[in-house]
Amino acid sequence: MSTPPTTLTAAFQATAGRTPHTIALATPDGTTRLTWRQYGTRVRALAAGLANLGVRRGDTVGIMLTNRVEFHLVDTAALHAGATPFSIYNTLAPEQIAHLFANAGNRVVVCEEQFLEQIRAAAAVDETAVETIVCVDADVAGTVSLRHVETTPATDFDFEASWRAVTPDDVLTIIYTSGTTGPSKGVEITHRNMLTELGATARIVPLDERDSVISYLPDAHIANRWGAHYTSLYRGMQIIPLPDMKQLISVLPSVHPTLFGAVPQVWYKLKAGIEAQLAAESSTVKRRLGQWAIEVGRRRARLLSDGQPVPRGLAVQHRIADRIVLGTIRARLGLDRVRFAATGAAAIDPEALEFVLALGLPCCEMWGMSELTCAVTVNRPDAIRIGTVGTALDVAELSLADDGELLVRGPLVMKGYRNDPEKTAETIDADGWLHTGDIASIDDDGYVRIVDRKKELMINASGKNMSPANIEGIVKVSCPLVGSVVAIGDDRPYVVALITLDPDAAAAFAQAHGLPPDAPATWAEDPAVLAAVSEGVDAANTRLARVEQIKRFVILPEVWEPGGDEITPTMKIRRRPVAEKYADRIDALYPRA
Repeated sequence: MSTPPTTLTAAFQATAGRTPHTIALATPDGTTRLTWRQYGTRVRALAAGLANLGVRRGDTVGIMLTNRVEFHLVDTAALHAGATPFSIYNTLAPEQIAHLFANAGNRVVVCEEQFLEQIRAAAAVDETAVETIVCVDADVAGTVSLRHVETTPATDFDFEASWRAVTPDDVLTIIYTSGTTGPSKGVEITHRNMLTELGATARIVPLDERDSVISYLPDAHIANRWGAHYTSLYRGMQIIPLPDMKQLISVLPSVHPTLFGAVPQVWYKLKAGIEAQLAAESSTVKRRLGQWAIEVGRRRARLLSDGQPVPRGLAVQHRIADRIVLGTIRARLGLDRVRFAATGAAAIDPEALEFVLALGLPCCEMWGMSELTCAVTVNRPDAIRIGTVGTALDVAELSLADDGELLVRGPLVMKGYRNDPEKTAETIDADGWLHTGDIASIDDDGYVRIVDRKKELMINASGKNMSPANIEGIVKVSCPLVGSVVAIGDDRPYVVALITLDPDAAAAFAQAHGLPPDAPATWAEDPAVLAAVSEGVDAANTRLARVEQIKRFVILPEVWEPGGDEITPTMKIRRRPVAEKYADRIDALYPRA
């Protein structure tokens, strides 16, 4: 038996040597396909090229790219050069990027031509910081092309010695948190951290070169870095990078991945789309058959979640439903080969998860954070408990503080926040417990339920504690037109909400109802839109306690883009900025007597 790798460079070399002729990286249309041998050859050349640019062991390399093949080549090459690559959210403003550069101390940054203006503006803040900008897709004055980096002969660089010199405690990457308040903190993840994570999750879902995944979430996010890039280096699964996540639904049927992860909003859209197609089915028989099949799947999923046996009659019905309806739906979606699906980053509404499970997709809700190298708790595919984020990985120790805050200890805990020992000490206590900031409960079987962020719980004027995230999730799954929703109620007599429309759903609604296609800002005030959203909010309220129910709301005419003032690149609400920016609109929802 071979010795397990202790670094990601060793993992890559082992994988490339084990499966040299299988495809490692491929574009969705198949125009680019790299085998592991080709991947290895290009990594060797690029590592030497980075060394020519002055990248040395312990240095950092910034990467600002969309999801594309070159990201994996550059990141892996930087690791082999002994450096620490980090990724930059594409939506960041120059001053935010400058903060990252100052913290990371990188002299080299690799980007696409479309991001050059942001990079140059950030680099200008400190002209002694970034020395070289490498452009992957164009020859632009003042930059070095990636082709030049890759083809320039190495000078005094020993590739083998370089990657073998990497140690388990070297910093693998820096994940810059998209914090809802304050500047981003740089989470330092070591090779040992990530290999511990990869080993623990592989014991739950074994993967190999026959598996594939679409990489469409930002590589600056720990979930995509772990779930696609590092998992591929470790186990050899194929990655299909997708530069524009809006193309995901159209690309899935041509790719048929075996793994699929998504944030709740993607699952909500999938659910709404299927329900809309069934409602529009002209054949009454087909419509009722589809609804029957999903209901059978729901009943089975709920029984399994509750640990109850599935009656023989229902099991027979489910086999029939899966053969004639559910399997067809999965194939049409391109998810028929999926053997592990995941949802995370935010809590998913239990009703939506039940729907996804009803389709026959083994969707496992999980929880984690950058500071813990990604996943910490996960529902096992054969033991999914709806409404929970599963049980702890076998390498993580959990505990609850007196106030219910979830604490985690073990080898997944980050090295620390880069150049910020005070913040590190605030987060990791003297006994090694990382304070997550999440309020949780743990049942007798070890299943964890996340209540909300410790600092985001609302307390109304009567002293009632409420979870805004729970309210918001129920609204989004109850009304497909809703893109973003913010529940307001802290120190207030009742709950109100700010709502924005989902651009795709709103465009389809506008077309169906004859609204002006060239004036989307007016849709928020249209009576038909207001009625549809009101109906959705009313439906959500039936699932909420009286004190949690939304009494009034306003539909805002703008779209909140990830990375903007209102939501982070990882789709978390920036509650304080929202409260400040829309203070007048919020106050108007509480009319004075």
